Amino acid sequence: MFPTIEKDGKTTICLEGEVDLAVSPQTRRQILDILYTGKGLTVQLAKVDYIDSSGVACLVEAYQYARKHSISFDLEGVNPAVMRVLKLAKLDAVLPIR
Repeated sequence: MFPTIEKDGKTTICLEGEVDLAVSPQTRRQILDILYTGKGLTVQLAKVDYIDSSGVACLVEAYQYARKHSISFDLEGVNPAVMRVLKLAKLDAVLPIR
């Protein structure tokens, strides 16, 4: 489980380390559980060293769910390693990044 911060009715989940096939099922569950509450979500990626396609799929699924249900969703602190992956998949133009 990744740490979360609650502030002003919005939750920030702070991902860290490697977000890969080994941890993405639990990451997906934690992110979706937060979104199911109807609260906005920020995914903090500053401490993510590596993300693979399964980790990216978690983010895309979360974004799609949030958008469908009019819930605030964004990525924050995207480090260069993660940004490279998002750019390769052309998701830097789709996912809300601040």
